[in-house]
Amino acid sequence: MSMPAARPPVVAVVGATATGKSALAVALAHRLDGEIVNGDALQLYRGMDVGTAKVTEAEREGVPHHLLDVLDVREEASVADFQRRARELFAQIRARGRTPILVGGSGLYVRAALDELEFPPTDPAVRGEVEAQLAARGEAALRAELAAVDPVSAEKVADERRLVRALEVHRITGRPFSAFMPRRRYTDSVAPAVQLGLRIDRAVLHARIAARVAAMVDAGLVEEVRRLDAAGLREGRTASQAIGYAPVLEVLDGTASLGDAVERTVVATRRFARRQETWFRADPRVRWVDALAPDVLERSLAVLAAEPAS
Repeated sequence: MSMPAARPPVVAVVGATATGKSALAVALAHRLDGEIVNGDALQLYRGMDVGTAKVTEAEREGVPHHLLDVLDVREEASVADFQRRARELFAQIRARGRTPILVGGSGLYVRAALDELEFPPTDPAVRGEVEAQLAARGEAALRAELAAVDPVSAEKVADERRLVRALEVHRITGRPFSAFMPRRRYTDSVAPAVQLGLRIDRAVLHARIAARVAAMVDAGLVEEVRRLDAAGLREGRTASQAIGYAPVLEVLDGTASLGDAVERTVVATRRFARRQETWFRADPRVRWVDALAPDVLERSLAVLAAEPAS
């Protein structure tokens, strides 16, 4: 009796912005008979094309791409919803006998798709209560409350939104928010999986980021933000704060110059890239490849061939 063929691994292409993840993913899809699943939180949004460096139809080269343009800019992105949809797509792609290729630099979204990660419940009434207390008592008082029940989270939450969420979870579940942190283990429904990380010299990356932002402006970033503003961009809690979009909104308001917006976007993107590098380098499962190597595709295929998918 013959053994059933092993299912193809989920191949994740990760790393900092402007390292060439999308192009490598398309090349891998051609060689591995793959379909691509977007793992960039902002590319989920319809109309956020230029400012997110979303792959164009031509750049997709006929490869099916999933989870692009699935949200309105007024909607808030949900990691839990992304997790469910990404895993459903992995199963569907495998059922077609093809290889799922996850590509993106949103670290939490990548982990949500691949790893054991439980999402705590939410309750609008409880959240509203916490938000009212934040307004009435101030951030310091609520942070002290969180420190008493969940010191780990209290040390890590950096903004009011996450502070409210951590207290909401504790009040609903009685468990600390930190208890829901993921483990670096591919969940059974996803495994096997392999993560390919694209690395690049930081000085070179900084130059590429500056060039990319300039190219975005030339490609119509201001016009894109103007269209999205008319479509409700400012109402979206996630989309309105996107790197590049918030500064251009100020340009449209007349409170900042385009030059200032470009400079702020470059600086913010460099900072974001450093956070991405820190996030992915902390995961020992990522196998790194030189992004600028002329044979980056062949090197990536060699890693996949040698890596025992788990």
